Amino acid sequence: MLVAGTPSKKRKRPGPSKQPSRGNPQKVHEARDPRHVEPATTRDWISAARLRTLPLAVTPILIGTGAAMLVTDVFHWVIALFCLIVSVSLQIGVNYANDYSDGIRGTDDVRVGPTRLTASRKVKPRAVLTVALVFFLIAAIAGLAIVVRTQQWWLIAVGAVCILAAWLYTGGKRPYGYYGLGELFVFVFFGLVATLGTTWVQAFALPQEAWFGAVGAGLLACAVLLANNLRDIDQDRKAGKRTLTVLIGRTATRWLFTVIVLVAFVIACFLGLFYPIAWLTLLALLSALPAILIVWSYRAPRELVVALGLMSLTSVAYGAFLCWAFVA
Repeated sequence: MLVAGTPSKKRKRPGPSKQPSRGNPQKVHEARDPRHVEPATTRDWISAARLRTLPLAVTPILIGTGAAMLVTDVFHWVIALFCLIVSVSLQIGVNYANDYSDGIRGTDDVRVGPTRLTASRKVKPRAVLTVALVFFLIAAIAGLAIVVRTQQWWLIAVGAVCILAAWLYTGGKRPYGYYGLGELFVFVFFGLVATLGTTWVQAFALPQEAWFGAVGAGLLACAVLLANNLRDIDQDRKAGKRTLTVLIGRTATRWLFTVIVLVAFVIACFLGLFYPIAWLTLLALLSALPAILIVWSYRAPRELVVALGLMSLTSVAYGAFLCWAFVA
């Protein structure tokens, strides 16, 4: 038993002290005990790609291709395939780029969810950056192939802006993801640009259906990001990452999440008035409603990983049903 004021040798034993992350973008935080850091495995690399988010890259291609067939009545499968390569490569690239940028800032020092390669010190930051750049390069090559095939040379500028936006989400000196703009850019690039771009390169036209579908895809992509940021709200606040969720708080984020998910389905119902199969999109509510319930009732941040996965599934089901409705 220790008496107050009595010194104790046991209490003076040196040990690793936790230092709060200060978000220093200039250098990587050194591992406190490198001997205990295991090298990254193949599973770690795959986990860092955040496979749960990849359906978001598929949804706009499905909707955009379906909308294009309303105009051309021809399935340009090669162009659609290259659009998919661009979209998926950008999604994976931005995931690794976020791993690198957040890792060197210390934002990911304490995080729930997939393995963070940079923050865990399992991999050198330069290796993670290199992988991100490789996927950006794959997206650029596939995009250039589309440009050559369609002769739409102005799309090179669009592609460059997409890659730049993917990097600046958490990279650079003033990443827009740290200033509450993540959802806006996700809506624009993974909703409008991806969907309308897919339609344009196949049909050289943008029917109203493509615009409605693009808005729906963008809203569901925003919902996934909101679930992700709600999970990380405490860590982001401490690290100085001012996501939209940090700025508006938990309750407002829950309401925003619910509203944008339901609005996406209202759009699908409107399209169902003209394309009856679009009503089947409501089946995707079987995964969307549980996600909404989790967002409102979760007790531990890890539960929101499930909500994130459910919303990704909702997104790709939404896109598949709309595509079917357009081509049927």
